[in-house]
Amino acid sequence: MSRTPRSAGSADSTPASHALLDRVLASDGSLPFALLRREGGTEVEVLVGDVVDADLLGDIPLDGAPVLAVVPFRQARERGFTVHDDGAPLRCIVVRESERVSVPVAVAALPPEPVAAEPLGFDIPDEEYAGIVRRVIDDEIGQGAGANFVVMRRFEAHTDAPPVATLASWFRALLTHEVGAYWTFAVHAPAPASAPATEALSLAGATPERHLTLHDGVARMNPISGTYRHPATGPTRDGVLQFLRDTKENEELFMVVDEEMKMMSALCPDGGRIVGPYLKQMARLSHTEYLLEGRTTLDPREALRLTMFAPTVTGSPMENACTVITRHETRPRGYYSGFLALFEPHPAESDGARGSADPEPAASGPGSYSLDAPILIRTAYLHDGGRVSVPAGATLVRHSVPEHEVAETRAKAAGVLASLGLVARGAGPDVAVDLNAQPGVAEALAARNGQLAEFWVRPQDAAPTATTTAPAGPSVLIVDHEDQFTTMLAHQLRHLGMNTRMVRWDAVDDVLADDLLVLGPGPGDPRDQDDPRIASIARRIHERIAAGRPLLAVCLSHQVLAGLAGFPIRALPAPRQGVRLDADVFGTTAAIGYYNTFGARLTTVAADADDPVARLALEPSFDTDGVLTALRGPGIASVQGHLESVLSADGLTVLDALTRHVLGIPAETAAVR
Repeated sequence: MSRTPRSAGSADSTPASHALLDRVLASDGSLPFALLRREGGTEVEVLVGDVVDADLLGDIPLDGAPVLAVVPFRQARERGFTVHDDGAPLRCIVVRESERVSVPVAVAALPPEPVAAEPLGFDIPDEEYAGIVRRVIDDEIGQGAGANFVVMRRFEAHTDAPPVATLASWFRALLTHEVGAYWTFAVHAPAPASAPATEALSLAGATPERHLTLHDGVARMNPISGTYRHPATGPTRDGVLQFLRDTKENEELFMVVDEEMKMMSALCPDGGRIVGPYLKQMARLSHTEYLLEGRTTLDPREALRLTMFAPTVTGSPMENACTVITRHETRPRGYYSGFLALFEPHPAESDGARGSADPEPAASGPGSYSLDAPILIRTAYLHDGGRVSVPAGATLVRHSVPEHEVAETRAKAAGVLASLGLVARGAGPDVAVDLNAQPGVAEALAARNGQLAEFWVRPQDAAPTATTTAPAGPSVLIVDHEDQFTTMLAHQLRHLGMNTRMVRWDAVDDVLADDLLVLGPGPGDPRDQDDPRIASIARRIHERIAAGRPLLAVCLSHQVLAGLAGFPIRALPAPRQGVRLDADVFGTTAAIGYYNTFGARLTTVAADADDPVARLALEPSFDTDGVLTALRGPGIASVQGHLESVLSADGLTVLDALTRHVLGIPAETAAVR
């Protein structure tokens, strides 16, 4: 870590010396430290410093020194989300000393075997966890609460070994036995003097997933989802190809890509682009992943706040996922699904020769820092009294089979547990084939991109190449109903030449001032008038219609509009969550991504004759099942699908046509942008 202060003796150290590592290993538990091996690295970074607890992400002290922060799940409260609050501290190590040690030398210096520990089993038995899975599918996904949710349980054990010896042995075991990790790490952060009664924070893991990196203005996220559980005899070509063809695994990955693209659209004014997919192979599991990238000027702490937390460990939409987690997980998460965050200052550039052996002092201020933040999964925690916990979760979607999700949590925990000697290791990296080198794997991965919208694959800071046109310059208010698909929608509308702003549904003060009102999507049952979000959608529809002002409604808001127009709203036979369909939109077949559990039916019922929406006699468009795909009338339109989704290959074209319709601007007069 070239930007980190070096230990006092490091300048004269030989390649095999490791004075700071020796000091860590000989410490009594009072020395805060971190041991890190980052993806592709050939060295272990040894960090030592001072412990500081912060209340908010914005309080992390970025004053010129590197900082390693351990961020608990409870920080989601900063975004107003519902979580179990266990008081877990946002704990930081302000780095004062560091050294680098080659991996072979570090392995030789670390304890050769994991410390003795007694396995106790999962805190939630298999049958009980399967029941939770069924309830989430039926009561949450089946009732429109969202597309996918991650529910966790913990494997627990006990050890009498002291913290430093325990963490050092775990770290060595993970270095030796796990492959494919983004970070392999051990962190020990005793309670600071300001909070002496709090528990020491001790953890070690091998996480496969980057949450967010920021470097030289480039933001990158790395959604990973879909799990191939290696057989006991090791992974096979046939097994991985079957996994790559699996509908459930494909949909699971696309859902989290959509969710993280929402975050990228919030971080990056020019939006983000999708790169990949890739296959990440580990010792006992393999996953599929994409890389998302864009440019941002945000303070790295604010970027972290806007992206709490990864949908791969929570669900989507994010806000309601936190509520669902709180309903179905009875214990607080602690640090599971949070992240480590390493802030490293850039060195100040010298006005003299650039080849000096003595670097300039690091620049200070948040803008001078880079960020590397992996997700806290595949991690073991050592608690006071010798209690050990290894959390693991499964992503639940409409196709989930409870017994399979039980097996997935076991497999995810087993990667860590086997390295720690708590379960049999079985087939490991020494006997595994290289799955990426197998015939047909590259082709199967590439085939997935055939389902993606070109808009999100090409660089977003380049000039648009689409042939669609749109009105230039109108002001647009987008109302967010607790689903940040609105950030992607705002980006596409800006791309079409509009001036957009986004406001949460309970903070809107005037729906008539803007040229166009877009009522966005959200979770829930559109028939529930006791839901204040649903009631606000209906009220705002009436306000815009009464004023004769242009209106576009999306997904949930489309359903509310359809209900007011006299079309019955019913639950679909099977939820369409994360599904791409080719459906008719006013005579044109369009490939659109859908995230809905309810739908408006073509069969009409007697509408309220006094309702101004009913008097509009809106023109319906519908699919082969009689489910409305869109509505339109003078100055008004709505659409069931998510035109902004990465699954919507024709989304931008349809969005262009609908906005021109509601604004009354002919295609031939619209500006190409």
